[in-house]
Amino acid sequence: MSLEIIDATKRFGDFTAVDRLNLEVAEGEMHGFLGANGAGKTTTFRMILGLLDPTEGKVGWKGGPINYSNSPEIGYLPEERGLYPKMKVEEQLVYLAQLRGMNAQDAKHEATRWLERFEVPHYAAKKVEELSKGNQQKIQLVASLLHKPSLLVLDEPFSGLDPVNVEMLKAAILDFQKEGATIIFSSHRMDHVEELCDKMSILDKGKVVLDGSIKEVKRSFGKKNVRIRMDQDIESLSSVPGVEHFKKVPGGALFQVADEAVAERLLAEAMKFGMLRHFSIEEPSLEEIFIAKVGKAYA
Repeated sequence: MSLEIIDATKRFGDFTAVDRLNLEVAEGEMHGFLGANGAGKTTTFRMILGLLDPTEGKVGWKGGPINYSNSPEIGYLPEERGLYPKMKVEEQLVYLAQLRGMNAQDAKHEATRWLERFEVPHYAAKKVEELSKGNQQKIQLVASLLHKPSLLVLDEPFSGLDPVNVEMLKAAILDFQKEGATIIFSSHRMDHVEELCDKMSILDKGKVVLDGSIKEVKRSFGKKNVRIRMDQDIESLSSVPGVEHFKKVPGGALFQVADEAVAERLLAEAMKFGMLRHFSIEEPSLEEIFIAKVGKAYA
């Protein structure tokens, strides 16, 4: 394993921010963290980075502790952005890369390459404060991966970006993973976690309440969604035994059912109403699973 967290606990006085967290992330894997504000995601990231020491337990990277000797192997995009507003973009990128052990010439070459990829090469000589929030976010991401870290930690990397720029950054992160990087990130968009991650963890009040591959998480949840479209009003089907939730959606209805056997009963009952225009069994969304496990919507 590249990253290993064993019984990591972090307390601040009487408050336990992270409670006996265990996690293994293999080399080249992308792992997503979901959790409401205050769930312990950022504290976990700071322990991984060596910015905070666990009160109990340990965090290891490639079989050893994380310290100043291997910190250049790590890239970090914090949720609270940390660029120098008065400093020019290229100068800042080169300076930050040099702090991670890169020489100035290589850093300048990589900065130019990434600025071109993110379609902002004309901002190289501009001060960060002159850029929009979305373009500042691009520069912050470039700063986190410019020195080619083998572990990349991204805390809300897509915050404040429009859909076009989200897709641009997602493609860059996936390409970086293909080059062998291990990536950990949190996002308020569960569809991003579902699309990008090999595995995921849901945190609540400092504890992991669910983790595994996306397929494992959905399979362990057990429930299925059934989408039905008919011309008739089919709300009465919500009383079929095993239907746990019903809601109307554009062009039809969505039923959450306990298992596929209930879906079969639902199909048989629906066909009694007349022409069935659409019937499908779908996996539950991560948002549904999150609400079921945590008891509230993601915020």
